[in-house]
Amino acid sequence: MFRIGRYVALGAAGFTLAGAAFASAGMNAGPLRCEIRAAASGGMVSLAAVAESDAALGGTYRFTIQSVAGQGGSTIRQGGAFSVSPGAPAELGRVMLGAGGVYDARLELSSSGTTVRCAEQVGGAL
Repeated sequence: MFRIGRYVALGAAGFTLAGAAFASAGMNAGPLRCEIRAAASGGMVSLAAVAESDAALGGTYRFTIQSVAGQGGSTIRQGGAFSVSPGAPAELGRVMLGAGGVYDARLELSSSGTTVRCAEQVGGAL
């Protein structure tokens, strides 16, 4: 299942955030949820991988950012173990990128046999 059509302007840098979030048990509903947060400042864009939960959980995460516009390309991968407490979102990773590109960001959380995935595309002028 997909949640599509979320567009957020990111400050004066002129970025848009178009996203789709999906989970194995519905639209990112349930005890474990993920989010990719984007913010623009000073010619840079910051992408943060965030986990939230209604219960204390632990597991593993994979955060992948890929440039999708312009010449050449690059991929950044982060991952490892995570733990999250109820009501306290946990930032799992953060990446700073040049504001002139277009980037696909994907976050995957796995815990106790459940996998939750989020995806966002960031970039371009308004």
